[in-house]
Amino acid sequence: MAHDFPLFGDPSGGSAHGPSRAAVLAAVEARLLTTFGETSGRAAVTFLGTDRIEVLRFGPDAEGLVRYATLGMSAAPMADPSAAVADQVRGPRAELVLTVRGGRDGVLRPLATFAATPQVEGLVVAPGGSLDLGAPLWEGAPFTSVLAAEPGGLVEDLELDAPADPVRFLPLLPMTPNEAGWKRVHGAEALQERWLWYGTDLRDPERRGVRLD
Repeated sequence: MAHDFPLFGDPSGGSAHGPSRAAVLAAVEARLLTTFGETSGRAAVTFLGTDRIEVLRFGPDAEGLVRYATLGMSAAPMADPSAAVADQVRGPRAELVLTVRGGRDGVLRPLATFAATPQVEGLVVAPGGSLDLGAPLWEGAPFTSVLAAEPGGLVEDLELDAPADPVRFLPLLPMTPNEAGWKRVHGAEALQERWLWYGTDLRDPERRGVRLD
């Protein structure tokens, strides 16, 4: 799977103190339930050598929107790529949220794959970066990658006990292969400006790529 996030530093070392995995994930799930209501489904995936990643489904809501949110990515902090050793307490924590009109449950495993990348590939997933699955996000999808957008607008950051960093909920914006290639050259902000200029509905599972000429 391709990506353009920075690599982790050395994963050894760091403090053993801080909130437990169970406590973090319980708080994350509570925040998601408070924001979106009760789940309408959930799935769990375990990749070799990683902890379990769940994907929760919410909706459809009154607008026909279905939200998919990961649960498990935030259990441990992502390491600063410039650090000599990875801090086991401090560092960015995130979960991923994808919104699709009408829902596409085929995206459950790709989302779990994206959420496992910090453990599997040693990545810091941050706003402005992208993840490329190398295949359609679901059967027949025109999208093969996603752009991680700024958090806070859909789900509020979740504060954890100090010294742990808060959990941020990153919206994922599906990209066509042409959009992903254009973004690599011109940057995430330029692509988002294109989407805004043309009034692109990023929640439409069948939308065409935005004009890039």
